Amino acid sequence: MPTRIEDKDNFPAPTKGPVFPRMLTLEQVQEVLNVKGSLVYSLVRSGELPAGQFGGRGVWRVRESDLMAYIEAAFAKTAERIAAGQVQEDDVAAED
Repeated sequence: MPTRIEDKDNFPAPTKGPVFPRMLTLEQVQEVLNVKGSLVYSLVRSGELPAGQFGGRGVWRVRESDLMAYIEAAFAKTAERIAAGQVQEDDVAAED
């Protein structure tokens, strides 16, 4: 598995062994999705967005690849709903 491009400047190239996935905090996930923290916590609690708890209470991490899969699935599901006529015009409102 190749390393991430931006990692090459910060870390020496791995010689052997596994390449670990980039782990994001729930706050970083909130920033990427541009949603409230309560939604991120709800997605994690429901299992819709896989996350792992490490160490003590409140130390949660989401693999970058799991977040990308969640985003791709959300876009695909939305496209299906639009194609099926399940999204009404008033469902798509301008955000404040």
